[in-house]
Amino acid sequence: MRSQMIDTTARPWAAYPLLPGLALSFGLALAAVVLQRTLGVAGLSPLVLAMVGGMALRNLGRVPFTAQPGIQFTLKRILRAAIVLLGFQLTLTQLAAVGGRGVAVIVVTLGATFVFTKAMGRVIGVERRLAELIAAGTSVCGASAVIACNTVTRGSDEDVAYAIACVTVFGSLSMLMFPALGGMLDLGATRYGLWAGATIHEVAQVVAAAFARGEAAGHAGTVAKLSRVMLLAPLILSLGALAARRGDATGARAPMPWFAFGFIAVVLLNSAIALPADWHAGIATGTSFLLTMALAAMGLETDVRRLRLRGLRPLVLGALAWLFISALGLGLVQIV
Repeated sequence: MRSQMIDTTARPWAAYPLLPGLALSFGLALAAVVLQRTLGVAGLSPLVLAMVGGMALRNLGRVPFTAQPGIQFTLKRILRAAIVLLGFQLTLTQLAAVGGRGVAVIVVTLGATFVFTKAMGRVIGVERRLAELIAAGTSVCGASAVIACNTVTRGSDEDVAYAIACVTVFGSLSMLMFPALGGMLDLGATRYGLWAGATIHEVAQVVAAAFARGEAAGHAGTVAKLSRVMLLAPLILSLGALAARRGDATGARAPMPWFAFGFIAVVLLNSAIALPADWHAGIATGTSFLLTMALAAMGLETDVRRLRLRGLRPLVLGALAWLFISALGLGLVQIV
């Protein structure tokens, strides 16, 4: 008994095994937020910066073994809590503001892009899990969708990192190109905002691209994007059902994404109860930080050498998905 007490005193983390990994993920997330604000680039996501920082530490051999329990806790429990809290950024009123036709554009674009990307993944030989993550990130909401859907897809950390890299690259291209294209195509503010919100990958990228064409376009794009994020829960539940079918065939245990029901419940709660604006701002900031911690932990688990083994085919798949969602969304906005 005495030796155990001495050992715990010498290694204080022994009594709190989650502490080293939580502290490391927290520190990387905080550094990413500070760096993004210092640089002042709206389209540069702290989530991506945190993941890159984590990958740098992992591949330089600077991640202690004692950090593993906390890293895994961040990847599972903290990530799922953050996804549930995302529901406080959405209301049913926002969905109604998009209108029936706008919702139709968003739903059709999302569903068609997901199916197209999965199908093209089979055609060009991209592994199913990685193709599914690229499809989710492109069709719904970028990095958040990738890490959320991976709770049922169960791809490797390298799959997640590659998918996030794809949606970051092509979402950034949309952010830079869409304002000029919107002017060339003479889209009105509402149509342009709907196009941006229904097709660009990350929320931050949508905001930057939409407001570049004026305040009206910015608001339309933001609402369209948030309405698209609301479809994350049905997508995760659908993927869980498909995984259950595969599990029945293979004897494997299928995942049950209970946190998706939590997300839906929070959206309903947020729609029924008007929380103070400062509460919303605080929850949004906290949620974003928790997601950034999860991406930092993902980076800490990602081996770049294994990432290179995926080759260029997934990048080609990401490009095809980006072109498809951009063209389809534009066509539907013009028609509807």
